[in-house]
Amino acid sequence: MSDEATPMRTSLPALLVAVILVAANMRPTITSVGPLIPQIEADTGLSPAALGVLAAVPLLAWALVSPFAHGLTRRFGMARTVLWALVLLTAGTLVRSFPGPTLSLWLGTILIGGALAVVNVLMPAFIKRDFVRVPVVMALYTALLGGVGALASGVAVPVSQAGPAGAPTGWRLALVMIGCALLPFALAAWAWATRGTDAAHRAAAAARSADPDAPGILTRSAIWRDPLAWQVAGYMGLQSASFYMLVTWLATFSTSLGRSPVVAGVDVMVYQIFALVGSLSVPLLLRGRGARVAPAALPLLGIAGTLGLLVAPAGIDAWVAAIGLFSGASLGMSLTLIAQRARDHDASTALSGMAQSAGYVIAASGPILFGSLHAASGGWILPFALLVAVMVCQGVVGTYAGRDRFVLDRR
Repeated sequence: MSDEATPMRTSLPALLVAVILVAANMRPTITSVGPLIPQIEADTGLSPAALGVLAAVPLLAWALVSPFAHGLTRRFGMARTVLWALVLLTAGTLVRSFPGPTLSLWLGTILIGGALAVVNVLMPAFIKRDFVRVPVVMALYTALLGGVGALASGVAVPVSQAGPAGAPTGWRLALVMIGCALLPFALAAWAWATRGTDAAHRAAAAARSADPDAPGILTRSAIWRDPLAWQVAGYMGLQSASFYMLVTWLATFSTSLGRSPVVAGVDVMVYQIFALVGSLSVPLLLRGRGARVAPAALPLLGIAGTLGLLVAPAGIDAWVAAIGLFSGASLGMSLTLIAQRARDHDASTALSGMAQSAGYVIAASGPILFGSLHAASGGWILPFALLVAVMVCQGVVGTYAGRDRFVLDRR
């Protein structure tokens, strides 16, 4: 644990379990949607373009809500803010699956996006503040994101088909069952492991604010003018854009090759399982000179896999594995950069909010543009060309974000 950890702290293992359970709830509500898109389209009549917008709603919510997470933490404390975000996530998951008009589908998705935005911002800063081996814990956190998200993708279609034969609304049951499966455990673990810490954290924050050199509001405003912060934000946004394009549309691409909906869901699961492996590799990639080179080199693996899907789609399993390794390592790299490019957890929180707000504006356009290009062309060449272009841009930005520098560096 860091020097700034408070004395009102439960055991480190309990805190680690709480972080793991929170991570396990960060993706299922999102990744379970892609394999169910054909069912949602058939039941609601939404067009592919509208479904692309639906997939982008959480990302837009992340872009809009992320800047406020820092302020919420200062007012209510980090532990309490995360706890209430998990409560909001539960409510959104339930609302999204209400039967009837599609209004509940959109409203629930918005609530889910807002809740995940807050947790997305705060967890990298929380890990930086409370753990010494930040890359290792961040890799574990990212791996759980990918692993449970992969499982959600793989079981979505089978769960939706578990009801009466031919039922058109099985997707609603699948979304609520998958989304709420682990949330009660995360709520309980987080509430217990972080109990009693907010008052001590507020006292520490008050002491820092009395220091004329403290970051405070200066940090929150200056972060938007820092070039390095924009490089980290660009890296975060570009890797997220490619991930959400794939997690939303990979199942549709797979079925276009003649694979069944269940197998297509498994393809998305395999993609995310390899993303899990990729995220666990980040601490190794950051050793020695790899720390400088890895952010720029990672997209090469994704580009190779994407081109493989177009040129030799029969080898989809191998190509999906390659892209998954790229996606998982890129996400882990992004979150680690947020932690490592800041000198303290306060600056890290500000950087996380800024990077995820600006980054998800970029990311939100991914599923929309991908779906629109597919609908307009009736094929996959243009959408995958967009995906390759995003990966190339990520590599360029990574050459700058990978430099050993700090945001708001007084030098």
